[in-house]
Parts: sequence; structure tokens; C-alpha cells
Amino acid sequence: MFWGHSTQEMMDVPRVDIFREEPGRPAHPETFLSSQRGENGFAPVKVGVDFPVCVVLPAGGSGERTGLQTPKQFCLLMGRPLISFTIHAFERVSWIRKIVVAVAEENLDLMTSIISCFKHTKVRVVVGGSTRHRSICNGVRALGEEDKDEELDNKVVIIHDAVRPFVEEDFLYQITMAAREHGASGAIRPLVSTVIATTSEGFLDHSLERVKYRASEMPQAFMYNIIHRAYQRCTEADFDFGTECLALVQKYCAANAKLIEGPPNLWKVTYKRDLATVESVVKDTLSQSVCVITDGRSHARMLADTLHAAFCSREMEVNIIQEVMDGGYLLKTWNFIQFSMNTSDLARVETTFTAVEANGQTWLHPVVIIVVHLGTPDQWPPFAHLSWVASFRNVFMYGVHLQQSTDAESQEKSLSKVAELASALIRDRNRALAGQLLQAW
Repeated sequence: MFWGHSTQEMMDVPRVDIFREEPGRPAHPETFLSSQRGENGFAPVKVGVDFPVCVVLPAGGSGERTGLQTPKQFCLLMGRPLISFTIHAFERVSWIRKIVVAVAEENLDLMTSIISCFKHTKVRVVVGGSTRHRSICNGVRALGEEDKDEELDNKVVIIHDAVRPFVEEDFLYQITMAAREHGASGAIRPLVSTVIATTSEGFLDHSLERVKYRASEMPQAFMYNIIHRAYQRCTEADFDFGTECLALVQKYCAANAKLIEGPPNLWKVTYKRDLATVESVVKDTLSQSVCVITDGRSHARMLADTLHAAFCSREMEVNIIQEVMDGGYLLKTWNFIQFSMNTSDLARVETTFTAVEANGQTWLHPVVIIVVHLGTPDQWPPFAHLSWVASFRNVFMYGVHLQQSTDAESQEKSLSKVAELASALIRDRNRALAGQLLQAW
């Protein structure tokens, strides 16, 4: 790999479960993996936005608090840098025109490579500054270089952290329209902990009444002329020590920012353990549905019906289809199960792989294809080369051997084991197991 942290660093990142109830932890964003695409390849317009909206992502930080050598925005999650997830969250919103990413000068080539590899199309990269405000300022200036004055008068700029990947379109729309009306807007969340003040000797001075205060979060949105004017009037002290954009526009432009309570997924990667949590959220979201392909065979359909019940008991959405092109499921799921009864079925599996690859989903997330083998283990189709090629192209193929039985109860139990194993493979997305035949006992 040409970016990201080392193998040892990846091993040091702890694996954790999803934090479903803990306040302040990431929720499961329903639209995070949205792939309903319009003519431009992104999510179709749900709302009317008849003015230009652009984004600035400051990404020049070193990520010292993670304890990793690689800045956290470039750390790999399932083979993909964290910043690519954040960029995609904005790119899929059709009414967002441009995304400016401000990175440290030494990371310009790296960022350019990421844009090319993951086929990001709305992104412009600029050199950031030595502090957060300097990077944002450079991004805001870049947005004004190509537009005419009348566009700048109407433009809304969204500022967001490159390491908050779970922002959703509905909330982006809310803060965009609030900025359009009030000049500035920002996300807030309730405080989780009580805030206290200490004396110089390290003793308690006083505590704040938590109900009166909120945590300032991202994204924030501004009319272009307001945020641009605020940065023109900034002092060196603001640039060096300030972190809050809303405070700048209030101080220098008298803009009264509208504050909107955001969803719980407006959460920032700060520490090393947070990387594992993000990956867990992504994997969990990728694993919510599966397509079972029958290839039009009646026996496969009967097996699929039994698998359907087994998967539904695991709270997975199951779609039974005759072939991979049915119903646009290539745009809706990242997981497929196909039956293999003899070596000639390898061609069917190859057809599925070719369709999945051509669809382009693999640019963003690994796709799983599980082949349920109905013959004896020694009849397992020799698809080692196909599996290797698929893995290289971000498609993980696994084989699961189904012990067939004439007894209906035994067959149902075997299929329940297949569902259990398939669910684990789909959830874990382990590249090392690709191409192997696993036994469902």
C-alpha cells in the first residue's frame, strides 16, 4: 500500500463492539452507504437547493492524540483512508458542487493519489496551514478564486472535520438552509460530562450548570462573504490559537449563528480506539442485507427460502433473486450468496463477480460473495485464481460446504449453520479467508 499506517499499527488498533447506547458514540447512519444514484452518479436530489453549496475539509493535522505515526485522516479502514469516507459523505449529495480539502504540503501527492484511487470527482486539494484556522482560511480563499462575484454573494460554505465520516444529507440540508437565512449556523450536542473550573493550585473552583451549555460540533455553514470577511479580519492570535469558526463570524461580522442540535453520529475520530469503532460501524452497516442468487433453479430456490428464515432471525434483510442483475440489487447490497452444485457453476460465480466489479461499488467498500457448495469437499470448484483476482479488486469470495441430508430437520439445521457462518464472514470481511472452503457443521 502507498498510504496509511503500518501493519503493526493496524494490529495495535483494538477491536471493539459497536457502542449502541453510550452517549457521544457513533450511531448507525442510515444513509451512510446510500447508493441510489442520479445521473451524476450520486444520490438524487431530495430537496430544492437553487444556490451554490461547497465544502471545506481541513485535513492538515498530524493526529498526535492517536499515538500513530500516520495522521488519522489517512489511516486505513478496510483498505481505505478515513478521509475518503468523509469525502464520499459529501460527494453523494448531488446539490453539493465542490469539496476543497486542505492538507499539509508534504501530503499533497498522497491526497491526490487517494482522490484518483477512489474516484472522487468533486474534490480540489489545496495546501493547508500550520493551524486549523489557517487551513480553513486557505480552503475558503480557494473557493473564491474561480467564481464570479454574483455566485460568491449566494454561496454557502460548509466547514467540516475530515475525521467525522458519518454526516448525513438531511442534516447538511438543515444547516445549509439555516446559514442561508441567518448567515451562519452550526451543529450542537448536549454535554455528556459536567464542566468544571479549577484553581491555579488544582482545586475545584466552580462547576457550570450543564443544562445551560452545549458542545459545539461540526458541520458548520456560512454565507461565503461572511466567513471570508471574518478571516480577512482575523488577528495572528486568532489564527494561532482559535478553533471556533462561529466565534470568528460573531466577533468580526456580528453574525448571529443559528444553532441546531445534531444527530449522535456527528462524532470525531480522536484516539486510536476510535478508528476501530469507525470500522465496526462501517462493517455493521455493510452487513445489514444479503442477496441470495438462485440462478433460476428450483432446488436452489428451496434452499434460499430456508436460508431466508435463518438470516431474518439474525435481523438481516434478505432478497432472493434469480440473477445478479435483478432489481438493481447491485446498487443496494454488498453481500451475495450463490449455490454451487458442480464445477460448471464456476461460470455462474464468475458472472456475478464480473457484474459486481463493473458496477463500481468495490471502489468504496469490499463486496462479499459466498459460494454455498452442495457437493462433497473434493468436488469444490477450482476457483483459486478467480478468488485471488477478486480479492485484489476488493471482492472477497468465500466457500461454505453444506452437508446435504434427506431429512428435512437435519437440512434445516445445516442451513442454519450456513447462515451463522455466512453472517460472520459478511460481518468480518476477512481477506485472509478468501478462496477457502469452510465447513458449516
